[in-house]
Amino acid sequence: MCDVEGGGGGCGADAEPPRRRRAPADSQPRTCMKCRQSTAALVIRVGDPFCRGCFREYFVHKFRAMLGKNRVIFPGEKVLLAVSGGPASSAMVRQVQEGLSREAAKRLRFIPGLVYIEEGAVRRQSPEQRQQTLAQMETLLQATGFPYHLLHLEEALELPPSILQPGPERTGPSGPSYKEAVDSFIQQQRQDGDSGTCLPAHSTPDRPAGATPRLPDAAQTQELLRIFEAATTATAREELLETLRTHLIVQTARDKGYAKVMTGESLTRVAIKLLTNLSLGRGAYLAVDTGFTDQRHGDVMVVRPMRDYTAKEIAFYNRFFGVPTVAVPPLFTKRREKLSIHQLVERFLLGLQEEFPSTISTVYRTGEKLSPEPAKASSESQRCLLCLCGLDTIGEEELALEPTLIWEEPAPGVESKAAYIPLLCYSCRLTFKELGPLDTLPPYMRAEGQRRIRRAEMEQNQENQESSEN
Repeated sequence: MCDVEGGGGGCGADAEPPRRRRAPADSQPRTCMKCRQSTAALVIRVGDPFCRGCFREYFVHKFRAMLGKNRVIFPGEKVLLAVSGGPASSAMVRQVQEGLSREAAKRLRFIPGLVYIEEGAVRRQSPEQRQQTLAQMETLLQATGFPYHLLHLEEALELPPSILQPGPERTGPSGPSYKEAVDSFIQQQRQDGDSGTCLPAHSTPDRPAGATPRLPDAAQTQELLRIFEAATTATAREELLETLRTHLIVQTARDKGYAKVMTGESLTRVAIKLLTNLSLGRGAYLAVDTGFTDQRHGDVMVVRPMRDYTAKEIAFYNRFFGVPTVAVPPLFTKRREKLSIHQLVERFLLGLQEEFPSTISTVYRTGEKLSPEPAKASSESQRCLLCLCGLDTIGEEELALEPTLIWEEPAPGVESKAAYIPLLCYSCRLTFKELGPLDTLPPYMRAEGQRRIRRAEMEQNQENQESSEN
C-alpha cells in the first residue's frame, strides 16, 4: 500500500495539487479603465476595473448589443418577460425599462409584458409565506408599469395537451426583413405623431384591481405535491419543475398573443446548465437548451438576452443601482436523499471558478460552437413527447438504449408505462423512469402520450394490412 498520509513519498504524497495563490490586493485605489479619471468601484475581471458610471454604460450597452446583433425581436412585437424575482431576471426587467424610456439614446421598440410563476408549494412554503412572496412580487411588477400575469405552478396541471405540439411559426420566408420592419415601424410612428416609446402608461394585472392574489385550492396543491413526491430522485424533480414552468410560460404567451419570451439565464447559469444537460444525456440539444434563441415551440420563440452577463456583474449592478429582488427557498428534497445532478454540477463549476477565474467563460464559449440542427424534428413521430426536440434514439444500438428501457408486465387492460418510452428522447427516458407511476403524471402529458400511442398503433395496423394484401 502507498503511504498517503505519511512522509514516505508514496504515490499519494502529491495527490492534492497545490492551490493557486491569489495576487495580493493593491493598496492603492485603481483608476477606471474606460474614463481613466474616476476611481474604480469594482473589478469585473482581472485587469478590468470600472467606476460606477462606466460600469452602468458597459452593462446597458451589452444588453442592447445582444439584441441588436441577433435581430430576432421585431419592432412592435409583444415580448413576455419571465420574471422569477432572482438577480438575473430582475436586472433584465430593469434593462427593458430603461431601454423603453424617453431618455434612452436608442430606444427598444417592442411591447413588453411580465409573467411570474409562484412555486411555493414545491418549495415547502406555508400559505402565509406564499402570500407574502406573492405580495412582494406584485409590488415589484406593478412598479415596472408593464402589464403582468401572476400564475401558480398548480395551473400547469390544467394545461391543454396541445402545449406538447409546436405551433405554426408566425414569420415565414416571405415576411419582411428586420431592416424593413424597423423602417416601417419608424414611418408609422411619425405618421401617428408618436415619439417612439412603447412604454405602457400603467401596469395591468389579470384580475380586478385591488384584489389580493389568491392561492390555488388545497386539492390542486396536494395533487401537485403528489406528482413531485412520486419522483424517486432530486434530479427528476428538478427536470419536472423546469418542464412544467416552461410549458406554463409558453402557454401564457400563446394565450396572451406574445411572439417572444425573454428569460433571465446569466452566463454563469448557462455554463452550469450546459454541463448539467451534458451529464443528463442531452448533448444533442445543448444549442437550443443554452443558446440565445430556442425555437422548438414554433409560434413562441424563447430568447436569453442575459447570457453574456456573469453572476458577479449582475450582482454588482443590482447592488449599485438598487434593483430589488425576491429570494425564494430551493426545491424540497427527501430525507437522506442524494444531491441532484444540477446541484453537483453547480458546486463543481463554482468551486473551480474560485481557483481558476476563466472556468465559467471557457465552458460558455464551448457551447457557442454547437449547432441546433440535431434538435430539429421533421415529423411528430421523430419529436420527443416532453422536450419537443428531435429523437436522438433513432438508429442507436439496442445495447446503448438498454438503460432507458422499462421492464414491466402490466395486468390486462392496464396502461403500460413502457409504452411511452419510444416517444421520448434519451434524456427524457431517464427522467421519465424516475417520475413514478402513470397516474402521477401531469394530465396533459398523459393525454398527449395516449393520443400519440393510439396514432402509432393505427399507422402500424394500416401498414400490416397493406403488407398482407400485397
